[in-house]
Amino acid sequence: MIRILSFLAACVIAGACAAQPPHKVRLTYDVSYNGIVAAELTEVLEHDGKRFSLVSEGRGKGIGALLYRGEAKRSCSGEVTSAGLRPLEFRDQRGDRPASVAKFDWVRKTLTREHDGKVETTPMVPGLQDRLSFLYNFAFQAAPDLKPGKEIRVTLTDGKGLTPFQYKVAGKETLKTPAGEFETLHLVKQRENKDDKGTELWFASGRDYLPVRILVIETDGVRLDQVLTRISE
Repeated sequence: MIRILSFLAACVIAGACAAQPPHKVRLTYDVSYNGIVAAELTEVLEHDGKRFSLVSEGRGKGIGALLYRGEAKRSCSGEVTSAGLRPLEFRDQRGDRPASVAKFDWVRKTLTREHDGKVETTPMVPGLQDRLSFLYNFAFQAAPDLKPGKEIRVTLTDGKGLTPFQYKVAGKETLKTPAGEFETLHLVKQRENKDDKGTELWFASGRDYLPVRILVIETDGVRLDQVLTRISE
């Protein structure tokens, strides 16, 4: 179950759309561990064109409900700009443990991270986002570039650290899910070495490039698969 919770926190995705998504949208996913559903994840995006908020909540489902009775909750809020989402605060809460927090100061260009009772402020790096706002960032960009072969570089924070990622646009695919059939854009994480776990991402090109599926393959071969089951506005 630790792997499932880490997966819910670590999912990183990239997508793009010229128009803004609905002012409120709810997406529900099943998260499978080697083909067995172990958790349910619900994400809610709200915005008014100027400000946004995102809330992501995960809990055990099926065999996962027997192993884990707590919840994992992430949230972030910030501003909507022509270049995409500009987060101001991100929080990652696991059960009763203190939350990990990231605070963005876009005037001073600093990032403050709070974790395990420690506070650290560092200069911002290029392409900085938190792990949740990046999920919908490109849906708000005015002129995204998602041609096959395009490389997308980003540095993400979860309040604990900073991690660089590089994705490549693999192309378009038709994907069948419990929520319906979607024309999607497929992105693949570029591995740095054989010990780096793999990640593949699919976004609904006809639904504001909202995330449809996330597949993570651990270095030991374990597959964590997040698939859309419901979408509502």
